[in-house]
Amino acid sequence: MLTRVRSPSISGSTSPPYWSDLWKLALVFVVLFYSVLFGRPLANPDEGRYAEIPREMVATGDYVTPRLNGVKYFEKPPLVYWLTAGAFRVFGVTEFAARFWPATFGLLGALITYAAGRAIYDRLTGIFAATILSTCLYYNGLSRIALLDVAVTVLMSAALFAFIIALRQPPGGTRRGLFWAFYASMALAVLSKGLIGLILPCAIAGLWVLALNRWSQLRPFYPFSGALLLLALAAPWHVLAARANPDFLYFYFVHEHFLRFTTKIHDRYAPWWYFVPILLGGLFPWVVFFFQAVWQSLAGGWKARIQNETAWFLVIWAVFIFLFFSKSQSKLPPYIIPLFPAVAVLLGRYLAQAWQAPDSVSLRSPLIVLGVLLFALGVALPWIKIVRDPSMRTDLWPWQLLVSALFVLAGVAVNQLAFRRKLRAALVAVAFGLAAILIALNPAIAATDKRSTKPLALALKAQLQPGDRVYAFHNYFQDLPVYLGRTIDVVDYLGEMEFGVRSEPEKTRDRFIDLAAFVQRWGQPARCFAVARKGDVAELFVRSDFSYVVLGEFRDQILFANR
Repeated sequence: MLTRVRSPSISGSTSPPYWSDLWKLALVFVVLFYSVLFGRPLANPDEGRYAEIPREMVATGDYVTPRLNGVKYFEKPPLVYWLTAGAFRVFGVTEFAARFWPATFGLLGALITYAAGRAIYDRLTGIFAATILSTCLYYNGLSRIALLDVAVTVLMSAALFAFIIALRQPPGGTRRGLFWAFYASMALAVLSKGLIGLILPCAIAGLWVLALNRWSQLRPFYPFSGALLLLALAAPWHVLAARANPDFLYFYFVHEHFLRFTTKIHDRYAPWWYFVPILLGGLFPWVVFFFQAVWQSLAGGWKARIQNETAWFLVIWAVFIFLFFSKSQSKLPPYIIPLFPAVAVLLGRYLAQAWQAPDSVSLRSPLIVLGVLLFALGVALPWIKIVRDPSMRTDLWPWQLLVSALFVLAGVAVNQLAFRRKLRAALVAVAFGLAAILIALNPAIAATDKRSTKPLALALKAQLQPGDRVYAFHNYFQDLPVYLGRTIDVVDYLGEMEFGVRSEPEKTRDRFIDLAAFVQRWGQPARCFAVARKGDVAELFVRSDFSYVVLGEFRDQILFANR
C-alpha cells in the first residue's frame, strides 16, 4: 500500500490547514511571478507569436481557427490563446496581459506542488518543493515569458499529482474527485499543447504501475466517467476546427505530432545530450542538492522500490520526460520543463529531512559549494561581454553591476552562515537571494534584446493612416503586428506561416509577395512603410528604381517609407 510519510511541521506543532499555507505562499510568490511582467518589450519570435494569435481572435471574433498574421496557424491548440484573449479584453493588448497567464500558471504550479508535496510527504516538504520550483532558474524564467510550456507543465503535473494521491484514497467521493481531476487536467493539457498532454501522463502512470506491480491499487480508477469527462473537455474544439478547416486533421495530428517527433522536418535536431546542461543549469541554484536527493530517494535500489514507491513515481516521471524528448528529432530548450515539479518534490523531501538535522554534513558541504559558486559568478559577471553592440552594453551595464552585486552578497551570506553551521538560515538566504536576482534580471534581459521592433512600431503607429501598407521585408517580425494592432504584408518570406499561406492562396497572394511585386508597389502613389533588418536592405537600397526615406533605426532594425 502507498503510505503517507509524516515529519514534524516547521514549528513542531500541529500543521495548519492547507488553505492557510496556500494563501501565505501565494502572497510571497505573487511578487516573484508578477513583478517581472513589466518593463520588457515582447521577445521575438515566441512572445510576439503567442500575443498576436489571441489579439487576432479578439479582433475577428473567431476562436476556433487560430491565425497568425491573418493566416491559419494549427501548430498548437487554443487554450492559452483563449486565456490570453480574455486577458487582452480585461487589460488591453499590453505586455503585462500577454504574460499574465504564463505567470499565473507559474504561480499555480508552485501552489499545486506545495499541496502535492504536503499530501505525499508532509508540510515541510511541500513548502520546500514550492520554494525550489519558484526560485529555480528555468521554471521561473519560463513563467515570465509568453509561452505555452509552463501551462502544459502545470496541467500535466496536476494530472500526475492527482493520480498518485488518488491511489492513497479508499473508494468514494475523494478518490473519484481526484481521478476526475486526473482526467480533466490531461484534457486541458491537450488543449494547451497537444497530445503530449495525454500521452505523457498516461505513459508515466502506466510505467510506474507496471514497474511496481500496482495493478490492484488502480481499482477503481473510473475509466468510463473519466474518459467521458476528458472527451467532453478536449474533443469539441478539435471537432469544430476540423469542420471549419478540411486541412486541419492532417497538419495538426500528422505533421505537428507524428512527423515533428520522428523526423527532422522542423530543422530542430540536436544531439542526445542536448537537455543535460539545460536540466542542470535550469535547476540552479538547487542543483547542488540534486544528486544527493535522487540517491536518498532511491535508497535500497530496485529491491526497495516498494518501500520507496512514491519516490520511484517521481523519478519515473522525470526520467521518462527527459528520455522522451531526448529521443525526439525536434528539440527546443523548454520541452523538458514538465519534469521540474517532480524534481522539486524530490529536492523538497531531501531538504525537509535535512532541515530536521541541520548539523548534517550532507547539507553543509553543498551549501558551501553553492556559496562559492554564487560569489564567483558575481565576481565574473562584470567582465563578461554579454552583447557586442556598444549602445546595448551601455544600457546593460548598470543592471549587470546590480545582478553581479546580488550574486556576491548572496554568496557571502550563504558561505558565512554555512561555515557557522547556521544551515537553516543559509537555506533561507539561498531562496531570498535567488528571488532578488530573478527580479533584478528582468531589466537586464530587456537591455540585451536586439530583436524587438517596439520603438519602430510605436513610431510607425503614430503615422499610419487608413490605406497605408506595412511590409516586413525578408522576414516576419512577430511583435510588429501586436504593437501596430493590425496584420502586415510580408516580402520574400513564409517561415512557419507557409501552411496557412498555401491553404488559402486566394486570401494571401496579395499579402505575401516577392521582391519584384514589392518594388512595383513601392513606386505607386499609396504610402508604404517597411521594417527590415539592416543587413537585409543593403542590396535593395542601392537599386536605381528604388527610392526611400529612413524614418528610424533601432539596434538591428530599420524603418523606411516610400515618401
